[in-house]
Amino acid sequence: MAERLGARFVKLWTASTASALGSGLTLIAAPLFVAAHTRNPVIVSATFGVSWLPWLLFALPGGVLVDRVDRRRLMVTIDWVRVAAMGVLAAALLAGWSSIALLDGVLFIVNAGEIVFRSASQALVPAVVPRARLERANGWLVSGTTVMEQMIAGPLGGFLFVAAASLPFFVNAGTYAASAVLVGLVAGSYRAQQTAKAGPQEEPQPRGVRRELAEGFGWLARQRLLRTMAILIGLLNLTLAAATAVLVLLVKERLGLGAVGYGVLFSCEAVGALAGSVYGDRLIRRVTATWTIRIGLLVEAGFHLALATSRSAFADGAMLALFGVHAALWMVVSTSLRPRLTPPQMLGRGASAYLFIAAAGESAGAMLGGVIAARFGITAPYWAGFVLAAGVSLATWRVFNRSTVAQAYAEPALAAD
Repeated sequence: MAERLGARFVKLWTASTASALGSGLTLIAAPLFVAAHTRNPVIVSATFGVSWLPWLLFALPGGVLVDRVDRRRLMVTIDWVRVAAMGVLAAALLAGWSSIALLDGVLFIVNAGEIVFRSASQALVPAVVPRARLERANGWLVSGTTVMEQMIAGPLGGFLFVAAASLPFFVNAGTYAASAVLVGLVAGSYRAQQTAKAGPQEEPQPRGVRRELAEGFGWLARQRLLRTMAILIGLLNLTLAAATAVLVLLVKERLGLGAVGYGVLFSCEAVGALAGSVYGDRLIRRVTATWTIRIGLLVEAGFHLALATSRSAFADGAMLALFGVHAALWMVVSTSLRPRLTPPQMLGRGASAYLFIAAAGESAGAMLGGVIAARFGITAPYWAGFVLAAGVSLATWRVFNRSTVAQAYAEPALAAD
């Protein structure tokens, strides 16, 4: 990896992978902690809501911040803030001061930082990796996150929590510290480029946050390819979150599986995601980005149809593995196309606008899934997902034509007006 992607990317990848392990541990330990202290579903769901609320509040202003400051230094600062927050939580638990309110507060801070950190990281990748190797770099990033967050953190988080409730959070603080050190070792300055209209002796005038946000959304609205992908991910996340929210009930009622079987099904998806991310750049080159996107839309529809109709754990496991491959490939394509089409000085706002739309769909879907299932039956969210996925596939099929996508890969991003 170092020979082709460079030492700077290796440090960035190692930091991202370490951070993903810590985040995965907290993702497992947080609900275990809440469930050990209350059976109140409102309190349990509030912890889930706290995890998503920062995405809606800070995704957009975070993108403006990413485009105003040195992105590497911003990432290091965020990591150290997260070290402090997670350290306070871990120390409090070690001292016996159990508090769900403290947990929710720390999760809010950590996830607010995660939003800005992710936007800055996505904007940093094109600066440390050659343009022709963006797919490979993003594949490595997705695979590292998949292995740590979905395959290792699950069993390790449960084991650490059983040993001591504070342990997963102490380890998470350590991974954020490691990330801060590693990102700090990435050489170079990574401040967003100033607009071309500023003269050689002219300092650009500061602009309001609203104006910069409007510029970011306006630019995205004018980019047909990226605009379509953003709307797609928002709609597909809506149905995916609705389906995931009631998956545990579907697995129990229709497949007759318990907690172990439920975990195995998620492992199938993780295995597929790992395969898709590791071999993503080669698969995309072989079938082209156009057909990677188009086939992915069909897989999305097939995923919902299979879960709505199947009563076979093996068939559902195979479908989840295929969906994992698709999810990884979609991530590689989208995170590689955006920097190709986005002016350097708008990379932060471009990424944050995309993340905001994706998070909005996920948040709404998580709330709708249970309501739809309660009103129309456990398979209703999956039938709704199939209809929506099939509809958007038909509506957007021609947008992802070979010439449009090939042009996006061929032309460097132009400076913003």
